[in-house]
Amino acid sequence: MKKTLLSLLFVMATTIGYSQFLVRSGIGRAVKVAQNPTIDQKYIDFANGTTVYAQIDGKDTLIIVNLPELDVDLMSRYFEITETRQGRRLVNNVRTVYPYAKLAKDKLMECDTILASTESEAERRRLMKEAENEITERYTEELENLTFSQGLILIRLIDRETGNTSYKLVQELRGKVRAFFYQGFARLWGYNLKTEFDPKTNPEDEQIDIIATLLERGQI
Repeated sequence: MKKTLLSLLFVMATTIGYSQFLVRSGIGRAVKVAQNPTIDQKYIDFANGTTVYAQIDGKDTLIIVNLPELDVDLMSRYFEITETRQGRRLVNNVRTVYPYAKLAKDKLMECDTILASTESEAERRRLMKEAENEITERYTEELENLTFSQGLILIRLIDRETGNTSYKLVQELRGKVRAFFYQGFARLWGYNLKTEFDPKTNPEDEQIDIIATLLERGQI
């Protein structure tokens, strides 16, 4: 309950502080752009290109700013995660590998589009091999720098983003033999490409989901 109140106070303080900043700072002079005839509001333009609403009440001007929706419960649970060193490490790891999971999703969509327009099986294999080589050449060095824990999280996040395990993705795009080879190689290093993301039953996956959701929203 205390954290919920703190979150609400933070939002309120931010809103008030931002309004005061717009009015009092040296961003630029407020200029009347248009008058809305239905309500007593005016558009305010600032020198930096920011346009906001202002409610005029006598000599007072109230800046009206539309803030993005904030899930207070989700933020409260995020704060609970960051209370421990292990939790803060998890946040850092998810932040590091999340862009690669998003990349996997984007590349999968690209591959689906290409394969949908290609009827020849030989051409499909050639295109997938080219895509694999491109990704390997571009990202191998970066991925090699990931820690073991980050690698485990990435495998889970790929399932979260694409709806398929890494093993299934390789199997569908490069064939069963390739998937079997990759899985065998991964197991040598302690990974399992068949790992599924399950926040409903796995507490750590639930925490990862909270962190990833807030990253998606740009709130952390």
